[in-house]
Amino acid sequence: MNRLSIPEYAMALAHVASLRSEDPYRKVGAVALDFDNRVIGTAYNGLAPGYNAPEGFWDDREARRKYMLHAEVNLCSLFTRGSAKLLACTTMPCTSCMQMLCAYGIKEVYYRDIYPESESPLIAERYGIKLIQMTGFPELLPLSPEREV
Repeated sequence: MNRLSIPEYAMALAHVASLRSEDPYRKVGAVALDFDNRVIGTAYNGLAPGYNAPEGFWDDREARRKYMLHAEVNLCSLFTRGSAKLLACTTMPCTSCMQMLCAYGIKEVYYRDIYPESESPLIAERYGIKLIQMTGFPELLPLSPEREV
């Protein structure tokens, strides 16, 4: 039986978290695991909790970008510094999010999609953080007759 690796498991959870994002242009999800590989939080990009966007808010991507909270920011609000070992994010952290992850003591960062403007690779190298792109994803097995419910 093939079993998901811990990074694959985390990335699958990050993908599911991304589905909650209200951003029609970029849906980003993130998950943090502790040093025992337990999930300590999931998050996604979006507006501040409790804020309801006015009509037309999502129409102008550039105008609304400054109001968006990144998935990593939302995620780090859920745990204390030093309690998370691994973070998986559907998109490479931007420069400021990677700086924040360093401050929170994250040791490993896995991502799926590249964020071209990010200085994350340089920051990760400087601080000795694993920054790894995950490109292959396990597929679900089709239900066999004996597994059908």
